[in-house]
Amino acid sequence: MILPGATIGVLGSGQLGRMLAIAARQMGYRVATLSPDTDTPLGQIADREVVADYDDLDAIRAFARSVDVMTFEFENVPSAAAAAAAEEAPVFPNGSVLHTTQNRLREKTFLRDHGFPTTAFAAVTTEAELATVARWLGLPGVLKTAGFGYDGKGQRILRTVADLSPAWRDLTGDTSNPSLIFEAFVAFERELSVVAARGQDGAFAAFPVVANEHANHILDVTTAPADLPPQTLRRAEEIARGVLEALDVVGVLCVELFLGPDGALLINELAPRPHNSGHWTIEGCETSQFEQQLRAVCGLPLGSPAPRRPGAAMANLLGDLWVPGEPNWSAALEIPGVHLHLYGKLEARPGRKMGHLTALAETPTEAARMVRLARERMGGGGSTIE
Repeated sequence: MILPGATIGVLGSGQLGRMLAIAARQMGYRVATLSPDTDTPLGQIADREVVADYDDLDAIRAFARSVDVMTFEFENVPSAAAAAAAEEAPVFPNGSVLHTTQNRLREKTFLRDHGFPTTAFAAVTTEAELATVARWLGLPGVLKTAGFGYDGKGQRILRTVADLSPAWRDLTGDTSNPSLIFEAFVAFERELSVVAARGQDGAFAAFPVVANEHANHILDVTTAPADLPPQTLRRAEEIARGVLEALDVVGVLCVELFLGPDGALLINELAPRPHNSGHWTIEGCETSQFEQQLRAVCGLPLGSPAPRRPGAAMANLLGDLWVPGEPNWSAALEIPGVHLHLYGKLEARPGRKMGHLTALAETPTEAARMVRLARERMGGGGSTIE
C-alpha cells in the first residue's frame, strides 16, 4: 500500500488531475505533476509542477524516481513514456492499458476480439480503401482518426458518397501514413456511461449508470442515475466489469455506451481515467471517482460508490459562457443545492471546458433542471429551460 504522506505522480496537468489532487490532499498525500505546460489546473495546487515534454524520457524517469506511485490524467501520453516511468515507480493503470485505449482501432479490435459488443468497423489507410469499406459497411458512417481524438475531434460523419473525399482530405492532411477507422453509424436512443474502478486486489466497484447529452460532440449534461430498466442497468455494469478485468485495469475507467432502440448496448469508447460524466460523484456519492482513483492506485480498499441522494446531475461550463463577459456566478449559486467547480484555466475559449456545475435532488430530472437553470442564469451560452 502507498499510504498517506506519500507522493502521487501524475502525467498530465488538466482538470482531471486537479480534482484528483484535491482528493489526494484531503487524504494527506502530496502531489507532483509533469506536463509540457506551466501554471496549469493541476500545477496550481500541486506540491510540485515539472515542465517537460512527454517524449523526454530522461525527465520522465527522473520524475518517476521522485514519487511513490504514478498515474495518468489523460490517456494520450506516449506508451514510451509509460514504459520509462515504470522502470522507476509503480504505474497504474499499466502502459498496456494506455496503448490499447489511446488508439481507436486498437481499442475496437481488443473489444471485438474479447467478445464485447461494438458497432461494425474497419481500418482505413487509403482513400480507395475508404470507398470500399463504405460500400461494405454502408452509409451513413463515421470516419475517425485512429489516435488522439476526444470531444468530437478527429472524426467526420459520412452521409453520402460525396462526403468521402472531403472527409479523407480533412482528417489526413499531409500525413504520409494515415491510419483511420470507419465505423458503421449507430441509430441509438441514448448515450450512457459507466464509471467503475478496479483495485490492485481485483476488487470492483461501479458508480450508477448515467445518461449523457452532448452538444457539438462535447458532453453537455449528465443525469444520474439513468432512467432505464433494471436489466439494462445490470447489463451495462456487467460490460464495464468485463472490460476492466479483460484489460487488467487498476484504477478508474469509463465505458461509454450506446443504447439501441431494441435495448441492446454497444460500447462506443473507453477512457482509462476519471471521466467528465463522473464529475457528479464529487458531491453525489459516498466516494467520488477521484478518491476512488486514488484508493485504487495506492492499493487501498475501494470506497462505496453509493449515491447520497436519489438524483444528481452535472452540466459542463464551456468557454462560450465567457463571450458576453464574466459569467454571473451569484445568480447561479442562488439556487440551493447547486455546486460550482472551476478549473483554473487561464484563457476561456469557445468549446473549452472551464468548469462544471452539479446538483443533488429527489429525482434525476429535478437535478438536471437545476444545473441547466443555474447555467442559464449565468448569462452566457447555457441551455434554455422550457
